[in-house]
Amino acid sequence: MSAGGGPLRWAVVVPTVGRPSLQRLLDTLAAQTGPDPVAVVVADDRRPGRGPQDDADRLPAPLVLTGGGACPDPVVVRSGGRGPAAARNAGWRALRALAAPADGGGTATHVDWVAFVDDDVELPPTWSSELAADLAAAGDRTGGVQGRLRVPLPAHRRPTDWERGTAGLAGAAWATADMAYRAEALDAVGGFDERFPRAYREDADIALRVQRAGWALERGARTAVHPVRPADDWVSLRVQRGNADDALMGALHGPRWREEAQAPPGRLRWHLATTAAAALAVAGLPRALRGRRGAGVLSAAGALAWAGLTADFARRRTAPGPRDAAEVRRMVLTSAAIPLAAVWHRARGTWRWRTGAQPWPGPAGGPLRAVLFDRDGTLVHDVPYNGDPAQVRLVDGAAGALARVRAAGLATGVVTNQSGIARGIITRAQADATTAEAVRQVGGVDVVQSCPHAPGDGCPCRKPAPGMVLAAAVRLGLAPRQVAVVGDIGADVGAARAAGARGVLVPTATTRPEEVEAARAAGDLAPDLSGALDLLLGSRS
Repeated sequence: MSAGGGPLRWAVVVPTVGRPSLQRLLDTLAAQTGPDPVAVVVADDRRPGRGPQDDADRLPAPLVLTGGGACPDPVVVRSGGRGPAAARNAGWRALRALAAPADGGGTATHVDWVAFVDDDVELPPTWSSELAADLAAAGDRTGGVQGRLRVPLPAHRRPTDWERGTAGLAGAAWATADMAYRAEALDAVGGFDERFPRAYREDADIALRVQRAGWALERGARTAVHPVRPADDWVSLRVQRGNADDALMGALHGPRWREEAQAPPGRLRWHLATTAAAALAVAGLPRALRGRRGAGVLSAAGALAWAGLTADFARRRTAPGPRDAAEVRRMVLTSAAIPLAAVWHRARGTWRWRTGAQPWPGPAGGPLRAVLFDRDGTLVHDVPYNGDPAQVRLVDGAAGALARVRAAGLATGVVTNQSGIARGIITRAQADATTAEAVRQVGGVDVVQSCPHAPGDGCPCRKPAPGMVLAAAVRLGLAPRQVAVVGDIGADVGAARAAGARGVLVPTATTRPEEVEAARAAGDLAPDLSGALDLLLGSRS
């Protein structure tokens, strides 16, 4: 049962980088024979600045659910290309703003659970029924329920190394390819740690934090299908980047994190030995060529050790596979390169986190370091497409609000949509002059970001896309979670959430009622600028 006594309400969040498999997932979600989610959010995590795919409202594949049920069509939010952890956060945080009123009473829909599924899984028709049963059986202190994964492998031959690696997901603990978390547990730990940039270890990290916060994790009975994605010959080399994330896990959770996270031990020690042998062979070679017998012996010993360890590694990877010429070639070449790549990435991660890592911030988003303000309707009275600095008039309390932020030791900024430029109504120079006058009247700010595009341009900067918020954070040298955005419409709050920042809505007469109710439900509503700062400065621990 939900917190309100009714049936459990759950939503689906899907992070994607635009893979074709996304549409297949959505088709299987639409074909469910059981209960429907209250919302489906697709977090588009493609990097900004790459042409048509930057459309903030859609992906290249048509995001529609083609089944005959009542499953809602997906809503797309942008997360700025910061990795699946940030994309999942953008997705579940957006639920409070995107949810429709529960029953016409003006209150945002309550979501008890968030089901995270990857864009390359397929859901059998009974998945939603099985998910509902898993959630109904969960105890009051169960924070997450993992689904079972089935990875189809070829029946006519032995699986390749890449296929066997993907099949390992079937036994992986807390894999977010199909993992449902209680919304209350996500709030308690602040969601996924966005310092994990890849689809690697971010699932183990949040599982450990949820358990340490006093919640239990369970394995459910539902099953999803995870086909093996196509991959090129060098995919096993690229995945070695995950060794840097292992270093972050150690910095966050201590040397026994693998045991706690139920993660396999890996081969780093063997890779270190192989790399050391190669280094010995190379280091002694110049002296050996000059006739130094001792150096020649050491160089030869290193070369023999490297060759033996590499051959053993290649044999172990090749033996279970199909052993055809293409697979043998892949295994030989990548087995020679993997040890060095693994050691390099681990060293890189160890150096980066050499002084340790602070725990991921909780729901307050970590220490607040900057407040960004929308311009029109928030700092100044809204004059549509204003290009005349003489018409700039501050709203009541604007100058005082900026002074209060500065007095608290925080940076300030302005993020403003100026579509009048693209529409040909005003020039960029006029828009900039008007913004400069607003900045002058409030006593100056540390950063200004302006988007000149029209709503249909598909740019990554126009709010509710996160581009301006992310760019302002970069200019200030801050992480997005250290930034807040104050604005008068839902797009301002949406841009903040998509970037991983906090958004506060200060509504005006033109703010839509559903935006006000969504902000109220999320605790991000203030009556004026002073109230917005009360919210933000009271949560800046």
